[in-house]
Amino acid sequence: MTTSFIHSFQSEWLKTRRSLAAWLVILGGFFIPLIMLTARLLYPDRLPGDSAASDFWEAFFSKCWQMMALFLLPMGVVLATTLLAQLEFRNNTWKQLHTTPQYLTTIFFSKLAVILLMLLQFLILFNLGIIVAGFLPHAVYGVAYPQEAFPFEFFLTKSAWFFVDCLPIVALQYLISLQFKNFMIPLGAGIGLMVASLIALEWEYGYFIPYTYCPYNFFELRKVAGMGPQSVNVHFWALGYFVLFTLLSYVLYITKKEKG
Repeated sequence: MTTSFIHSFQSEWLKTRRSLAAWLVILGGFFIPLIMLTARLLYPDRLPGDSAASDFWEAFFSKCWQMMALFLLPMGVVLATTLLAQLEFRNNTWKQLHTTPQYLTTIFFSKLAVILLMLLQFLILFNLGIIVAGFLPHAVYGVAYPQEAFPFEFFLTKSAWFFVDCLPIVALQYLISLQFKNFMIPLGAGIGLMVASLIALEWEYGYFIPYTYCPYNFFELRKVAGMGPQSVNVHFWALGYFVLFTLLSYVLYITKKEKG
């Protein structure tokens, strides 16, 4: 079973190499850091102040996450998950895939694992981009590097929580994408839920909507008062929704009579 899963995972990973989702991961990961790098290179007079700041890396990290957490990351997860989950529909290869000597369980979870790995790849590229954007301008202009020691644990912990908060989006988009051949249905559902989540951010029970967790995590990162549930751990809710949606998706996939 383990060997079969590894082979299935390798096969699914190869399918993504020339897909639009792969480009979304690479371009999306470096998009915000590139903007921040350009701004810092264009205004070198601000670099000495950055060097003297005692919390430069935390502040720079949160600036980079602002648009990413509120819109770009959820939107990217919606697009990438939908594109990857619908590869077989677009290529008309579901029947061919189901004739291979693989369990349906192996196919289901290998596809999901590829999506999760690409999400992890995105976060790694994004963090690398932040680090480069933080260090490179100082090297270019010969300005002293930030005095604050690089907070590796801070970057790792905060990025890990963003990964967790994206999980319910992945699971729900995966569920919808496997059930409908029309690409616009899961995409429209994802965009609709994103809009609903932005509207619900100030609602007392906004955490019921699983697409709100990335923005809530950002508000916690920036210590924005009055935003987000005060007595609810949204990360646990994210994990709960992920398990629920994944199990439901698995049952629907296994029991679906027409699988493409």
